[in-house]
Amino acid sequence: MQNKKLGIIIIILALVVGFVLFYLIQGLQAEKELLLCNPSADCVTISKTIDISHIAVGVIAAIATLGIYLIFFSKGDDAILRRLEENKNKKLEQDKLKLICKVLDENEARVLKAIKEQDGVSQHTLRLRTDLSKAKVSQILTSFEKKGLIKREKKGKSLSVYLTEDF
Repeated sequence: MQNKKLGIIIIILALVVGFVLFYLIQGLQAEKELLLCNPSADCVTISKTIDISHIAVGVIAAIATLGIYLIFFSKGDDAILRRLEENKNKKLEQDKLKLICKVLDENEARVLKAIKEQDGVSQHTLRLRTDLSKAKVSQILTSFEKKGLIKREKKGKSLSVYLTEDF
C-alpha cells in the first residue's frame, strides 16, 4: 500500500514539474523567435537552455515511469514478508525432517519421507513406495504412532497415514 501512495505522489510531482518546465520552454521559444536568433550571446544562451530543458523532460518522464511502476507492478512489503515467512517455514520443516531422519534407521527414514511426500498415504501405497514388507511397515508405523509422529485413520478397508500437527 505504501508503494502505491509513493507512486501517486511521484507521478503528481512529475506532472507539476513537467507543466512548469513546459511553460518555461514555451517562454524560451517565444523569446528566441522575438530575437530572430541572430548569432548573439542571448540567442546562444537560450538555445543551450532549451537543449538542457529537453534533457530534463526525459528525466521527468523516467521519474513518472517509476511512479507508474510503483503503483501497478511493485509488490507490497506484506507480500514479500509473507513469501519470506513461507520459505522460512519450509526450510524449518525440511531441517526438522533431516534431524529426525538422522536418529532413525534407514527403513524408518524411508517410511517417514514417504509419508511426508504424500500426507494421507495408504499403508499399501506406503509399502510399495518403500519396498518393505507389510509387517515391517506396520511395525514402523506402530513405533511412529507411539512416538507421536503419525496418526492412522481408517478409510474403507485400509488405513491412511498422516503426520501429526506437532510434526
